[in-house]
Amino acid sequence: MSGTVLFSPKQVQELISTGNVVFIDVRDSKDFEAGHLPGAVNMPDIFTYLAETTEDGLKILQEKFVALFSEYGLDGTKTAIIYEDALHTRYGGSCRGYWILRYLGYPNVGILDGGMMAWKQAGGDLTTENTRPERSIFPAAIQNSLMATYQDVLHALTDPSVRLLDNRDKVEWLAESSSPYGVDFAPRKGRIPGAVWIEWYEFMKVSDGQASFRSPEETLTLAASRGLKPDDDIIIYCFKGARAANTYVALSQAGFKKLRIYMGSWNEWSRNPALPIEDGTPKAAAPFLKK
Repeated sequence: MSGTVLFSPKQVQELISTGNVVFIDVRDSKDFEAGHLPGAVNMPDIFTYLAETTEDGLKILQEKFVALFSEYGLDGTKTAIIYEDALHTRYGGSCRGYWILRYLGYPNVGILDGGMMAWKQAGGDLTTENTRPERSIFPAAIQNSLMATYQDVLHALTDPSVRLLDNRDKVEWLAESSSPYGVDFAPRKGRIPGAVWIEWYEFMKVSDGQASFRSPEETLTLAASRGLKPDDDIIIYCFKGARAANTYVALSQAGFKKLRIYMGSWNEWSRNPALPIEDGTPKAAAPFLKK
């Protein structure tokens, strides 16, 4: 895997000059058509896809994205750079794309740091022209160590060596809303029992409308405030794995090594009445709800 995760606009310009890069825009098609990075392709499925972590669900996820990435020419030699509007505006869409490609074993993948907003602020060009890359064979090599299934999470409820991290918005954590899609989009409101909560926005700082990840030292301090340490075995969840991917990147940059994303997240968990939830006011929430 490439060592660089967050690519600055300058680094992206250098990649363009090599001619060996594929930009993947995760925004809606109407936003993409209004202007995008030169040569970019549009893949909103990265953000919108709702995964299930059953055996069949994971097979469908793998087949779907291997097919899409093959259509866009990812053959293992090209660097894939994922981007969105900005790191804090689309619920972690670009980070979700990065994580999916890592899960599928793609060797060269990164994120445009700051998204299109940073690109424009740096004087980067936009275009409305559509690019159609030559189809390739995607070199899938599934990295199961990055994925947590609902069964893994269920096991973690009785395994003190595994920590659960919920990074949804405050109203979801407080069981006031079931999802970002609407208060009652999912059938149940609440939390996975035993999870600690850090709202995903807290891993970023925003200045002049531009978001960037906090320094590794700040991230370590934030994680420690919830009892999380770099050598912990942590499963992150949100509603569908996008905000969790944003947090995955932040924690990875701070040196956390044992990180998995529960890709089904609350969308899957809440729809299975056999899986336990905690609703009402969180038992251990008091110190963190005054913001």
